[in-house]
Formats: sequence, structure tokens, C-alpha cells
Amino acid sequence: MHGHGDSQGSGRGAPVAAPRAPAAPADPADEAPDLGLFCLLDDEGGLADVADVPLEPALKLRAYREMKRIRLVDARMMLLQRQGRVGFYGTCTGQEATPIATGLALRPEDWVFPALRESAVMLVRGLSLTTYLCQVFGNRGDLLKGRQMPSHMSARSVRQVSWGSCIGTQFPQAVGAAWAAKLRREPVVTVGFIGDGGTSEPDFHAAMNFAGVYRVPCVLVCQNNQFAISVRQEHQTASSTFAVKGRGYGIPSVRVDGNDVLALYVALSRAAARARAGQGPTFIEALTYRIGAHSSSDDPSRYRSDAEVETWLQRDPLQRLRRHLVRERLLDDGAEQRLEDELNAAIAEAVAEAEPLEPPARESLFDDVYAELPWHLREQRALMLAEPAAAAHGGRPA
Repeated sequence: MHGHGDSQGSGRGAPVAAPRAPAAPADPADEAPDLGLFCLLDDEGGLADVADVPLEPALKLRAYREMKRIRLVDARMMLLQRQGRVGFYGTCTGQEATPIATGLALRPEDWVFPALRESAVMLVRGLSLTTYLCQVFGNRGDLLKGRQMPSHMSARSVRQVSWGSCIGTQFPQAVGAAWAAKLRREPVVTVGFIGDGGTSEPDFHAAMNFAGVYRVPCVLVCQNNQFAISVRQEHQTASSTFAVKGRGYGIPSVRVDGNDVLALYVALSRAAARARAGQGPTFIEALTYRIGAHSSSDDPSRYRSDAEVETWLQRDPLQRLRRHLVRERLLDDGAEQRLEDELNAAIAEAVAEAEPLEPPARESLFDDVYAELPWHLREQRALMLAEPAAAAHGGRPA
């Protein structure tokens, strides 16, 4: 089984009580921000005032469009996986708010170190959907030349690094890149992601300690989706929240409603501004819920009930924002249908472009390892290229 960013282990057990739903919107000043829950959108679409970070209509509509696009992409990719056209896929259904808010809050020069469910940041920052899907297929159009597992997208053009499936590694990588930016005096902020299960890994603690001591310009985000594959958060930590863990490392921390994309945008914008101003790191816990399976290899019915999922569906981040947009007369049924038709057409076109591409060129196997290829690899490459492509595939067409 793959190890993934919101996981630590796959332990089983009888389902326990449904997780606590996020509280009603509250002023974060009412209690410690790492113990409370910062949210702006209520269930009916009302929005609390925010003075320091403007929430313009164009921003809200862009957030809705991006969240809807990745949800439709994920649904299409899961369908292709079940049809045997994609080997593996991990969706972010129910967790779209965090990656979309991140993409909107960052500047082009900032770097992102994602876990399993944050790849959509790349799309928000301008990566083409066809290129994104080529990585899922691992073909000639894949920037990674088919060398990474599906759902491990990365692209230097949008400053996003592939996550590594080894749990928690993104945090020290993000902290290290931030330290480099600080030493170079570059106005760069890095964002690292981890799942709730990853907070039990040594890399989490090493990164938090280093970030706190050296006050590096980074934002460290824990997507608390309630499960480390199947291990619930109450079996993961005795802390009252994950955000409170930042106290021991001297890092200002805030717990945010992870199903409220506007609250996340404000929290991430504030954290990035702090980092850019030389005030050091921020730790953010995004309280959310993984609506779908951990991945296409998972059966979540083994460890949770349909009733629990239905409870969290009532707080779907996409529908919460939609209710606000309708209330503000920025969206109606006609505009919604036109948007869905447009996005589905674009996704179908991207799949049609990406799927037929051939596998990566055989000779690319020897690229990107050495600046100058050593003699024994030059010899191996020549021997390989001397063989017909069909023979290299056991007699099957290349």
C-alpha cells in the first residue's frame, strides 16, 4: 500500500463517534486562535467582515471556479481509474478549499511543498490541465518523464515540488527552502503541507523546531481530515487541537475551518504576509473531512459510516461558497450550468489530448541523473538503443 500525506498507518478498528462538526462562525479574538476555530462563512452563506484582507467578488468567483474544476477533474480521474485507464489516483473531494485558497494567496515566486491532496495548487497558479493529466498517465507529455507515481505532480514553472509518499517529508523540505530564501534575502515564502497522521512523524517535529528557532519565512499547514488512512485523530494525538502543537516550538498557530475557503484565504494571506515581513513561520490547522476514499486503493466503509459522511457533506466547502455567491447575487442556476458545461468540456478536451500520448522515450531513462553521463551508463544506453523497441517490451509493440 502507498503511504500518503494524510496518513501514518492503516490500523483498523470499530468506528467510533462521528467527528465534531466545526462550530458556528466566531471571532478568533474570543479565544486562543490555536484552540478556537476561525471561520467567516456561516451555513446560510453569510460572511463576517474582514478589514485587513479584501474579499472582492472576482476573488470569490475565482475560488468557486477553481474548487468546482478540481472536483470535476477528480471525479473524471476516478472514473478512468475504475475503467483501468489510470493506475492510481487520490482525490481531494471535500478538501478543495485548502489547496485553492493557497494558490490564490501566494505570489508567483513562492514555493509549494504539497502532500497528497494539494496538487490543485498548480492549476490555480497556471499549469495547463493537459500537462497536469499527463502526469497521471505517466506518458510522453509528463514533465516528470513517467518516473513518479500518479498524483505526485510537480512543475518548476509554478514552483511546486513533488511530494514523496514518505510521510511528513514536505515539512522539513519547505523549512529548508525557506531558510535558503532567508539566507539569500529573497522575498520568497514557502508553504508545506502535512496530514493529521503526519504530525506523529519525526519530520514534523524536526521541521517545526527548526522553523521556530530560525524564524524562517514559511507557512506550515496541517490538513486535519480526521483520518490517517483509517486511524482517527483521537488515536493520533491527545492534544486538544493539532494547532496547539505549535506552542511548544514558539510558532504562532491558528485553527481554521478547512471547509471555508474564504477563511482559509484570509488566514493564509496573513501568514504569508507575516513571513514576507520577516516575522517568521505560522502553523495552520485546517479542520476538514475527507469525503472520498483515502485513494483508489481504499475502502472507507471498513472504518466509518455513511451517516458520518452525510453529516460532513452538509458542510461541503463548494456548496457553502455557492450559497454565499447566490446570496450576494454573484451566481444563479443559469451561470452555474454554463460554468459546469464549460469545465466539463475543458476536462474532456484535456483527457483527449493527454491519454493517447505515447510512453516517455526509452533513452530518457538515462537523463537527469548525472551532469555528465559516466562511461558505464553510456555503454548501457548504447546497448539498449541497439535493441528494437518491440524486443525491449518482450515482443509487444512499444
